[in-house]
Amino acid sequence: MSAQAILDRLSSELPLARRSWRDIDVAVGGPQAAVLVALTQVDEPQVLLGRRAMHLSLHPGEIAFPGGKREPEDDSAWDTALREATEEVAMPPTQVTAIGELEPLITRTGFEVFPCVGIIPEGLDYTVDPGEFDSVFHAPLSVFADRGIFRLETMRDGARTRRVPHYQVGDDNIWGVTAAILAQLANVAYDAGLDLERNWKVKP
Repeated sequence: MSAQAILDRLSSELPLARRSWRDIDVAVGGPQAAVLVALTQVDEPQVLLGRRAMHLSLHPGEIAFPGGKREPEDDSAWDTALREATEEVAMPPTQVTAIGELEPLITRTGFEVFPCVGIIPEGLDYTVDPGEFDSVFHAPLSVFADRGIFRLETMRDGARTRRVPHYQVGDDNIWGVTAAILAQLANVAYDAGLDLERNWKVKP
């Protein structure tokens, strides 16, 4: 399937409501965040990912999307995702063509994360904020439809047991919400049939 066919499928299958934060029901009454799932339109779609800075107190060195917590000046999840992408990797908002939104996912810490899916041009010159990321890279979206590198790992958090999605891509171990977003996107784009075995609309 061509890159254009994949992007057309995502555009047709994913809603693009661009609702104001004021109109969004907060599922758990907790904080909200948004991430930019940016896809390049080349021979096959490539997804932009970053390696979080090693000095960070939360999730150092982990693979993540550009994004972050909602701020008072943000009107919508798209405003949050684009602002954060501008701050973290110097992504010009005018270079992002919005095509859809995945359902929000709720993390174990209670954040409600809104994934905003868009297309970006090939060959953008990123300037990485060292306070957020050590580096950024592109990975083929089709990689995340591969059952051979996807697994669910049982993890204990105090008295609770959770099934956490993981991808092993080369030396990178991609897990948690980032892995869940990639798996959901692969399910839509490639009918990958990856089972996350939990309801990401509620806190685990």
